[in-house]
Amino acid sequence: MINRVRIAVLFLIFCFLLVVARLFYWQIIRGKELAAKGLSQYFYTLTLPAKRGEILAVDGSVLAGSRPAYLLYAYKPNFSGDFKEVSTRLADLLILELENEASPGAKSFDDMKSDFANQIFSKLFNKSVWEILAKGLDSSQKNIVEGWHTPGLGFQSSWSRFYPEASSGAHIVGFVGQDAAGQPKGYSGLEGYYERELKGLPGSLKQEKDVFGNPILVGSFSETPTISGRTILTHIDKYAQEILEVELLKGMDKYGAISGEAVIMDPGTGAVMASASYPNYNPTDYWEFDQKWLKNPVISEGYEPGSTFKTVVMAAALDSGAVEPDTKCDICAGPINIGQYLIRTWDGKYHDGIDMTDTIVHSDNTGMVFAAGKLGKDKLLEYIKKFGFGNLSGIDLQGETSPGLRPELKDIDLATTSFGQGIAVTTIQMLRAVAAIANGGVMETPLVAGKIGSDNQSLIMVNRKPGERVISKETSDKLKEMMVKAVINGEAKFAAPKGYRIAGKTGTAQIPVAGHYDNEKTIVSFIGFAPADNPKFAMIVKLREPTSSQWGSETAAPLWFNIAKKLLLYWEIPQ
Repeated sequence: MINRVRIAVLFLIFCFLLVVARLFYWQIIRGKELAAKGLSQYFYTLTLPAKRGEILAVDGSVLAGSRPAYLLYAYKPNFSGDFKEVSTRLADLLILELENEASPGAKSFDDMKSDFANQIFSKLFNKSVWEILAKGLDSSQKNIVEGWHTPGLGFQSSWSRFYPEASSGAHIVGFVGQDAAGQPKGYSGLEGYYERELKGLPGSLKQEKDVFGNPILVGSFSETPTISGRTILTHIDKYAQEILEVELLKGMDKYGAISGEAVIMDPGTGAVMASASYPNYNPTDYWEFDQKWLKNPVISEGYEPGSTFKTVVMAAALDSGAVEPDTKCDICAGPINIGQYLIRTWDGKYHDGIDMTDTIVHSDNTGMVFAAGKLGKDKLLEYIKKFGFGNLSGIDLQGETSPGLRPELKDIDLATTSFGQGIAVTTIQMLRAVAAIANGGVMETPLVAGKIGSDNQSLIMVNRKPGERVISKETSDKLKEMMVKAVINGEAKFAAPKGYRIAGKTGTAQIPVAGHYDNEKTIVSFIGFAPADNPKFAMIVKLREPTSSQWGSETAAPLWFNIAKKLLLYWEIPQ
């Protein structure tokens, strides 16, 4: 008997503890969540997007802006129009953009308009007090609806993104889509990188509702105002951007390239003044374009740089004291054996005793193997890292990636890396490195944004990291002269602007495919800066798979010089 009582007592205690634990779970652990759900049954909340901050060119013109958009609603206690008439008129006004979407086999435009009118009619006819009829109306549509003088129709202000320059600078600006909750969100480029600054703080409308979900006329109502996003003033020069885009497209067409990239940067500050990539897209209708076009290849795609990388390797060899500009190569009389591999020159011509200056001028692979050998594997890898390869450049655009580096170099890696093969870089990394040579050996972080501020505050400068010295001023001066001679005496000298001292280097890289290099398809490029003694700009031009010629000296270099001529004239740079 006693055992039965004891068991019963223990069972009751267990049940009591179980109830307490359950109450603790509901009231403490999930209390706030359930309270919020309870409140949501009594209140209807409408989120109000904030005005997104503008993105401006360096002259203050708009690259990305926000214009008014409106939510149309019906407040039925005040509504006195004819449901059918209003539904038809709204359908006629709001569904015009679907006319071009009607396709064979799909519903006709008239059927789609009829369906839309029926949807609006249903919202007006049901027993709710308040209904959203349409979102995203522009000012002209709002004015038309207001002209009907229909009591009960009202508007709530919102914003929509627009891009006055259309596809121009699309990869720099980015676009605005929607997040998982359906709210506006910036993606890619500046829109994505500066999302927190641009988006502002949304507001809300909160209206008490009854058990059927209808607003209570005498219930509580509250509104939280929005806070506009901040404005970004960029370094983008619209005229330089136009030159870059127009000439790049012409060059792609002339040389039969499938894609192209070009970037202009101020080597002294890191300011990115223009950047173009093709194929591109229109940020307003980004969803209509191939998704791979939305990525900015300048910052997100790795490639083997070819002979443009010789500038970095030669800078390392000069800076370490391994060679001087007049150091002569004693292994350049013919092809060089590296294990089972044979290193040849690009044109099959060999120059016994060629010095380091002519190695750059004539883009001699064997001379570069000699310079890299004098430098050594560990030292070369050290300088490659100092020049920023293997790490992000730090540019203020969303979507940047960086190809990795080998942890150590073998003998063949040392040789091939010396002329830009077997190592991957991004376009912005390559430009940043050569801009350091132009800037006396100091490497700056590339930045597109110059100032940030809000509507009621003055713009303030974007924080800029101090530049890092990667080579000495003396090394920079030596290499500048070598690059100037490469322009004057190199294979592309026919296209160089007369009267200017320009420093530059061509690049031609075979494309690796399935473990080997394609013998016909190449990526060609030219990188340089002007004027050489006091550079106003550094620029890289890159074309993928040109068909007119596979050599950078016959494609990318003439294109670079053609753009440079226009920039020198635009910026009124004297000869």
